[in-house]
Amino acid sequence: MKREAHAVILAGGRGTRFWPRSRARTPKQLLNIVGQETMIEQTALRIAPIFPASRLWVVTAAGQAEAVRRQLPKLPRSHLLVEPEGRNTAAAIGLAAEHLRHECGDALMAVLPADHVIAQQGRYRQLVRAALRLADAAGSLVVLGIDPTRPETGYGYIEQGEAIASTAKVETRAYHVRRFTEKPPIAVARRYVASGRYSWNAGMFFWRASTVLEQLSRFLPATARELGSLEETIGTSRYSEKLRRAYRKLESISVDYAILEPASRRGSGANVYVLPASVGWSDIGSWAAVYELQATRRGETISAGPLVSLDSEGNYFWAPGKMVAAIGVRDLVVVETADALLICPRGRAQDVGRVVKELEKQKRRALL
Repeated sequence: MKREAHAVILAGGRGTRFWPRSRARTPKQLLNIVGQETMIEQTALRIAPIFPASRLWVVTAAGQAEAVRRQLPKLPRSHLLVEPEGRNTAAAIGLAAEHLRHECGDALMAVLPADHVIAQQGRYRQLVRAALRLADAAGSLVVLGIDPTRPETGYGYIEQGEAIASTAKVETRAYHVRRFTEKPPIAVARRYVASGRYSWNAGMFFWRASTVLEQLSRFLPATARELGSLEETIGTSRYSEKLRRAYRKLESISVDYAILEPASRRGSGANVYVLPASVGWSDIGSWAAVYELQATRRGETISAGPLVSLDSEGNYFWAPGKMVAAIGVRDLVVVETADALLICPRGRAQDVGRVVKELEKQKRRALL
């Protein structure tokens, strides 16, 4: 019998580097950062040929749940999983796996971020289908790795081990994972890219619900016990309080640290695979990354509204509905909202999150 596949979209982040547009209740994934649709709408549309709305799940934060419901109106109500507080990806994925197993049995899971851009969508869907086929075997943990285009220090890397034989189930390159490595210094990143044996870890995972729950029990037993205790209350009036109490006890750790890194070590007994992917991927990690996606030529100035540019180049302006006139300025990011204005050099766009931390220190909650 063919195992049913479901997609779990992780949509609980804050997107602080996209302040002032991104706020606690309207973070990056709920905004139209690139294109007309929001990031989470684009994610759902991209995977719709594989996962209809009935097999879509979203894990999000309480303050964002209503916006998710509005943006994904066909999402089944029981498939919107609201975390009482953030506990990183191991908890979010474990929660989704428990609900999925309760409702659908030992289904396949595709765990996908809500806020990435993928240009080559047809090729991406081919790889997702191949990853699901490989993940159908008990004990298999599959990661979609992004072929690196530059020595990047902001991503984790996956080292490829021995290639697995091409089969009818997997019609693309696939490798055993030798190890996961953390964000490297630039000299190490250059070596990784030059070797041709590394992929970026983009946080896209595939496995059976039973497989990830078994690995969670093995490597994070306290978290597994707390999440497992929810099963008898799912769908009842006792669930919300039980979830709230359980989440207080969960370790805040990523699934990479908690499961994938130890599972990929020699002698672990797990089968961890990576499928390298070249699909025009971007995690759009900053306003500078948005500029790079939208600029079609070197030095172009991008504006969300009408623009007059004199002796200016390389700028990104977001002030919809307003004429922007730029004179003699270069490589700036300017983003205007009703209550805030961001101005920074494009090369400092990664530091926007520091503004949010400063506003938190000042208790400027209206701006958060």
